[in-house]
Amino acid sequence: MEMKHRMEEDDLYKKFAKQREQEEEKMDTNLKEEWEQELELLTSKFERDMALKKRSKEDAKVLTVKHQKEKDELEKNMTIKRDMKKESLTRKLLETERAATAALVEKHSKEMMRLIQEKRSEFVDDDEEEEVPNYPALPPPPMPPPQTKLDIYHDPEEFAEVDQLAIQVAQEDQKTFTDLVRMLVGQCSSDVEKARTIFRWITVKNLNSMTFDDDDVHGDTPMGLLRGIKYGTESYHVLFKRLCSYAGLHCVVIKGYSKSAGYQPGVRFEDSRFRNSWNAVFVAGAWRFVQCNWGARHLVNAREVPKPGTKGKSDSLRYEYDDHYFLTDPKEFIYEFFPLQSDWQLLKSPITLTEFEELPFVRSLFFRYGLYFPDEHTKAIMYTDSTGAATVRIGMPEHMQSSLIFHYNLKLYDSDKDSYNGVSLKRFVMQSVVGSLVAFRVHAPCSGALLLDIFANAVTPREYLTGEPMKFKSVCKFKIMCEDLQTVMVPLPDCASGEWGPMKATRLFGLEPISHNDALVFSGRDLEIQFRMTRPLTDFMATLHKNGSEEKRLSKYASHRVNDDVVTFTLSFPEEGQYGMDIYTREVSAPEQSSSEKHLLTHCCKYLINSSKRN
Repeated sequence: MEMKHRMEEDDLYKKFAKQREQEEEKMDTNLKEEWEQELELLTSKFERDMALKKRSKEDAKVLTVKHQKEKDELEKNMTIKRDMKKESLTRKLLETERAATAALVEKHSKEMMRLIQEKRSEFVDDDEEEEVPNYPALPPPPMPPPQTKLDIYHDPEEFAEVDQLAIQVAQEDQKTFTDLVRMLVGQCSSDVEKARTIFRWITVKNLNSMTFDDDDVHGDTPMGLLRGIKYGTESYHVLFKRLCSYAGLHCVVIKGYSKSAGYQPGVRFEDSRFRNSWNAVFVAGAWRFVQCNWGARHLVNAREVPKPGTKGKSDSLRYEYDDHYFLTDPKEFIYEFFPLQSDWQLLKSPITLTEFEELPFVRSLFFRYGLYFPDEHTKAIMYTDSTGAATVRIGMPEHMQSSLIFHYNLKLYDSDKDSYNGVSLKRFVMQSVVGSLVAFRVHAPCSGALLLDIFANAVTPREYLTGEPMKFKSVCKFKIMCEDLQTVMVPLPDCASGEWGPMKATRLFGLEPISHNDALVFSGRDLEIQFRMTRPLTDFMATLHKNGSEEKRLSKYASHRVNDDVVTFTLSFPEEGQYGMDIYTREVSAPEQSSSEKHLLTHCCKYLINSSKRN
């Protein structure tokens, strides 16, 4: 059957090639005619001008130079026009070719599934006593899955052997889809494993960098096998569907909108700019989402994550991918993908396109860290109150509270400008952590729209204390709208970036606050802040910051002392107002550590202090 399919596909590709040739010839003929007409008009004008000025040699010379310039300009414009027309024609033909390829793959997939179902029936008839997994003969209608992804598997490591097999198969090229799928799913014990190994093969195989000779694309070569990807006529989701049919799995291509590259919170889906496609595959008794394009990653250097069981050069390499996009739960998938057919939301209560636009703009990392929004009114666009304030709250699961660190960036919505009147916009956001909630309170310095980008990373205290630079990835973004600002906001003191309050000191340094548990402190002209050390720390340092005051001038107003396991910071404020206090420390080095291995002085926590005689 595959050979029959290949012949039909060859005929289709020949048709594509012939159509392209005909269309390009037609375009070239039209452009040539247009060129000749324009040139004739230009020449006639030149001859008329020359006839009027034929008694002056100087005029004739000027007109000849002018005529040559106009000819050169015409040629240049016609070349640009040809390139633009060719680009437009290629795009139009590619769209048609993709639709034709998808239709042919749909037909072939149905035929392959029918053939496999017939063979399954024969197998059941011959071996009635043997228990055979009950997989539906026809694709069931779209329904919400009764189980969550976690009910199917908890950890991607459960697929370690299957994943490794997919990686090995991806190192070589196969001559037929039958050979490829047999190698991938031959040892699989469930339909989930089959879908998994196909997903991992696509996410590992660097399909975009394939190079092969045009002579080979029609043969039974590996190049011909994946020519659709090479020439842009077949997408990852169409390839996934094709391979699933060879593995006997029902799979559909779903079309709709996605919050993909270039999207910002608050953007409306009014045109085809954010149109996208993805898959649903029927495994574990239900339809489940797969997005190979977004799951795909490339080979990365990974000295910090060695791959078990590998040797030689591959010791420092691993295949990175995004597991979130394999069997994604509908309630998470809907944050990024909106199908044109509401049934394929796979939700008990489907949402509208407007509701999809209003959902917070989140990335896969948001769900991988188990984050959630505790406030029901959290939307993609958050409106400020009359003082210019709006708060975004994010909930953390208990097992992540000790390791998650957040950061943020604030800039003007329609530009990359991240300052206002020379002050960083970051200083108009107060980030704090209380229990399981991290809050970002934005105070807009002016009316208009701002873009709040929230980043996160999960680190161990050990990683943080070494002072190594950490990579933070975006977990969500919000459009902050300030329509009417009635209060002028002053920026926060210029402290180190990140969260305010003592929670960070407890999580990462084992410093437990004795005196002040909140990020905001109200004080008189003198203040003492105390912590208890649960492990040895040394070289404490505190710095004060105040708008309009030099840090150096404020240094004499902060000191500390250590008694046993209690560290006390003593502050006196030279004047009333709002202060920021940064605290730094490091762990006591072990005797066997060399001086080069000593931990650097690291930012521990910070407080926002309002000093007033009234307090």
